[in-house]
This record gives sequence, C-alpha cells and structure tokens, in this order.
Amino acid sequence: MKRLIAIVEDEPAIRENYAAAFTREGYLVRAYGNRAQAMAAFTARLPDLAVIDISLEDEPEGGFELCRQLRGLSAELPIIFLTARDSELDAVSGLRLGADDFLTKDLSLAHLIARVNALFRRVDALRKPPGDAGQILRRGPLALDVERMRVEWESKVVLLSLTEFWIVHALARHPGHVKNRQQLMDAASVVLDDNTITSHVKRIRRKFQSLDPAFDALQTVYGMGYRWVE
Repeated sequence: MKRLIAIVEDEPAIRENYAAAFTREGYLVRAYGNRAQAMAAFTARLPDLAVIDISLEDEPEGGFELCRQLRGLSAELPIIFLTARDSELDAVSGLRLGADDFLTKDLSLAHLIARVNALFRRVDALRKPPGDAGQILRRGPLALDVERMRVEWESKVVLLSLTEFWIVHALARHPGHVKNRQQLMDAASVVLDDNTITSHVKRIRRKFQSLDPAFDALQTVYGMGYRWVE
C-alpha cells in the first residue's frame, strides 16, 4: 500500500511543486492550505507523514499549533517542518513541539525527498523487533540500536530527532575523537550553519540530562568541535 504524505502549505505554487515531487516518488499526496483544512482531514485519517510550514494564511505560527495537535493524535507520526523561516528560535520551537526534522525551503527537492525517505526507514526500523546484542553499539550507559534508530541511556529511551540521532551516532562510534561541524553535518546528511549545529548539540545534552542530571559524555572542544567520552 502506498504511503500517504500530507503537505500543509499556504502558497499554492509551492504546495503543488512539493506534491508533484512526492507523487513522482510513488507516494500518495494530500495537500492543504491552512490548519483548519488539515486538522479536519487528519481527524478523519492520519497521514503516514506530514510536511508543515510554520506560517499558514492568517496564522503566523499556525504550523506550530498544528504540530502540537498532531502530536496529541499520534506520538509516532513523522513530522517535518519545511519553512522559509530559518531562525534558531523557530528550529528549537519546532523540535521541542515534537517535529522530527526542521528544514528550510532553500534545500533541493532531492534533499527533501531523501529526508522523507530516511524518516520512513526509521519508522520501518522501529516496528522491527529489537536487534540482537551484536547490532547495538554500547558506550558505557549508552545503548544505540542503529537498525531501529533507538537510543537508550541507563536503559531509559532518549527521544531524539533524526538529525540528533545521527550526530550522537557519529560521536559515539569513535569515543574521544573530535568531530568538527562539517563531519557532523555529513553524518546527519544535512546542511546547517554553525549556530544550528550548536543548537542541536545543546538539545541533545538537555535530553540526556533530563534523564541523568550528571550526564557529561558529550563534550565541546572549543575551536575544534565535539567528542563523546566514556
């Protein structure tokens, strides 16, 4: 069965462009111009993934509210913000509301499709039974199941976005080795400025520290990058 992607975007030309690209990839697509239309449809049937703009018609932050409402309907539905707004505050706000990715509209359609495909791979992986011990990367209290894209710290699940997962994976694979920002972007298959990488790292730390206030495995090496220590 084809997967259904919902696009919530108030600019008709942009909406149609994204819809055509996903249709060419073999997805079913439903497109909506505002939050009310989208929620009416989502209440009847949830999509398999939602791509949401922040500003929706007369609601400058309608996408944020829509994300909050969607998370109330499903904790697992993949949500991507795709927006012209590129401030760190907007990215932080979107990811805190539970979005899986935050992308800006200057990226290519090929890159967008790659991110969508990656999220679907994660969904498929999470539906598999837990991997055997040989498939799990362990670094002290950290357990990282790459096949299912699942992270645990002291046996408690750490809820990371797709980008955050690959940053932790890149660092934890080689403890003690410093990774610069470019290496972390390559690992996560994203193009971000330095401030956004810093913001991702801060969010990762906060998520681990919410489970373990003494967490200090993710270290900043000033002027160089970041490293994971055991």
